[in-house]
Amino acid sequence: MNNKYSVGENVMSEKIKSENITIEALFDLNQTIAAKIFEGCTYPWEVLPKIGDFIVELGNTLPESEYEKRGDNVWIHKSAEVFPSAYIAGPAIIGKDAQIRHCAFIRGNAIVGEGAVVGNSTELKNVILFNKVQVPHYNYVGDSILGYKAHMGAGSITSNVKSDKKLIVIKGLEKDIETGIKKIGAFLGDNVEVGCGSVLNPGTIVGRESNIYPLSSVRGVVSSHSIYKKAGEIVIKY
Repeated sequence: MNNKYSVGENVMSEKIKSENITIEALFDLNQTIAAKIFEGCTYPWEVLPKIGDFIVELGNTLPESEYEKRGDNVWIHKSAEVFPSAYIAGPAIIGKDAQIRHCAFIRGNAIVGEGAVVGNSTELKNVILFNKVQVPHYNYVGDSILGYKAHMGAGSITSNVKSDKKLIVIKGLEKDIETGIKKIGAFLGDNVEVGCGSVLNPGTIVGRESNIYPLSSVRGVVSSHSIYKKAGEIVIKY
């Protein structure tokens, strides 16, 4: 079958190689103003502790002809649309043609990419949203990185702290990787679609071009070009 959304065998039993969750495997760095923050890093969680300082450094270099500085370390592109009821705490950068809708709550350490949408009652904290990302309705995205054109359906959230408060371990690989970090949400590769009402548990990684069914509770790693239907049932796209 030639339809790219036709599906094949269940791939849940296969362990994913660690090279498939690298920054290079997940993201097109041409689609973010924050490309330099990834230099010297292999895995995306290595970037999380650097976001705040990076924003301040980058923000102070942004051209005043394009960006307006508002408040303490908040830079907003002059073409961006920020609704009156939205709240933005610094450090933060809001990119060209981005839209920050009513009651959005940006708690700081946030980069919102060009053409991205942060919607009604969506909360962001310590995140990088690549260009064209959409988190448009009642989303929580914390300690996470969302790749180019990633989309989180209404009510889908990232959970960034384990219930036992232990450090996050990336699972679902040929060998578990200890991150040494307590707070990690999710890393979504380019063009990932997350269905409405889903929960991405701490340390979840979803490879490029993959889909998550609505109302899913996702743990570990979902390989690229696949469809997550439920725990134990992940199929590849053709």
